[in-house]
Amino acid sequence: MLEIKRLSLDDARLLIRGAAKKSQAIKVPMVIAVTDESGNLIAMERMDGAKVLSVTLAVDKAMTAAVSKKGTHEYNEASVPGNLTFGIYTSLDGRFCIVGGGRPVALGTEVVGGIGVSGGAPEQDMAVAQAGLDHFLKSRAPKRARKK
Repeated sequence: MLEIKRLSLDDARLLIRGAAKKSQAIKVPMVIAVTDESGNLIAMERMDGAKVLSVTLAVDKAMTAAVSKKGTHEYNEASVPGNLTFGIYTSLDGRFCIVGGGRPVALGTEVVGGIGVSGGAPEQDMAVAQAGLDHFLKSRAPKRARKK
């Protein structure tokens, strides 16, 4: 029998909190979505002023990163005419997203979910998603003993 590790709602909220903080710092309203390892939505936040299109894109970016276990930008770089991965964006009824801003969430070597961010330029989306990951991983790190 398989045992599957999966993000909880609290985990998703941590990811969103870290990403939202970065989004606010760069003054770009974003949509931030978090999925489980199977690409199913756990939580999403649409900041005031975020683009309507960003709702779908953020969810699709998170789903793509989770199920493929790669950042969406990696597929963008590889999905050019002549490469074997060209056309992968047509997978999953066109939901497979190759625009930067989706990153897998991994604990050790195991992917437990995905985070997708949309609202800015792909580089901004990627930075905000990374900030969410960094906040999540930092929050999960064991607390170091304080020196007296």
